[in-house]
Amino acid sequence: MSQYKKIMVSIPDNLLEEIDNMVTVEKTNRSELVREAMKLYLKERHKIRLREEMKLGYEEMAEINLKLAEVCLAADNEQQCKYEERLGEMEETW
Repeated sequence: MSQYKKIMVSIPDNLLEEIDNMVTVEKTNRSELVREAMKLYLKERHKIRLREEMKLGYEEMAEINLKLAEVCLAADNEQQCKYEERLGEMEETW
């Protein structure tokens, strides 16, 4: 089992009152409530950081994908022109 460390935290009276109300309703204690709140906070911060990293990744990939699409479009257009030229040459021989 993990060891616990005691810490001191200063909070405003109105927040302490809300915490005490929750402790009573949920039949727990302040320490457990604060531990769970901290875990939830850290989990949410991790999600936010992950979303930000994913957003940056998608933005970087969007630029790369746009460049690839432009290169491929140019290549496709070039091939289409060559194909049409060949068709034209073939029609002349028919």
